[in-house]
Amino acid sequence: MSIFTRFQDIINSNVNAILDRTENPEKMIRLMIEEMEGTLVELKRSCAGAMADVAIVKRHSDKARREIAAWENKAAMAVSKGRDDLAREALLEKRSVSLKAERLDRQWEALETVVSGYQSDMSQLEEKLREAKERRRALVQRYIHARRKKATEERIRSFDSAETVLRFERLAHRLERMASEADLVNYGRKSPVDGKFEHLMAEVEKQTIEAELARLKRPRYETNM
Repeated sequence: MSIFTRFQDIINSNVNAILDRTENPEKMIRLMIEEMEGTLVELKRSCAGAMADVAIVKRHSDKARREIAAWENKAAMAVSKGRDDLAREALLEKRSVSLKAERLDRQWEALETVVSGYQSDMSQLEEKLREAKERRRALVQRYIHARRKKATEERIRSFDSAETVLRFERLAHRLERMASEADLVNYGRKSPVDGKFEHLMAEVEKQTIEAELARLKRPRYETNM
């Protein structure tokens, strides 16, 4: 599935606008990135080919420059030897090589322009690809957030279910029953301090009884005095 019909479509595209119009933004952004990456690979391959052509033309141009210098030297040597005829032939060869060098220079300049264009296109495409990948990361984060939120809401809803409420009520009833049983175990069990006070009260009661008994045993006249 191709989203873009040509490279310029990618550069002029509005990633956010495209994703906002689609029903499945996750799938769309994946396809966009795949196509951008594929286009970038093609651009790099084409740019590499153009750069190789530049190197070849430059090598031929450098060779032509050396040949021009060589024919210039040969023409000068022929003149020094009084061989104007050879000098003319050397200058003709120099002229021919010079024309060839000029054509190579024009070809070199054209190829340099092509390479510069490829590099500019790659820079724009890499920026567009970076934008698409950032949007994909945002979509992934949004998906993760939505999934966590859904899980949380489902957990909250599960707490509100009748079964959960009943389970909590049963647990509360069980805890209350355990507390009551604990109270029954301790019911009627006196503290050691209570025992000491009971012993003290018994001693007081005994002393009171003894005092009453002593009073009854005293002679009657003592009691009337």
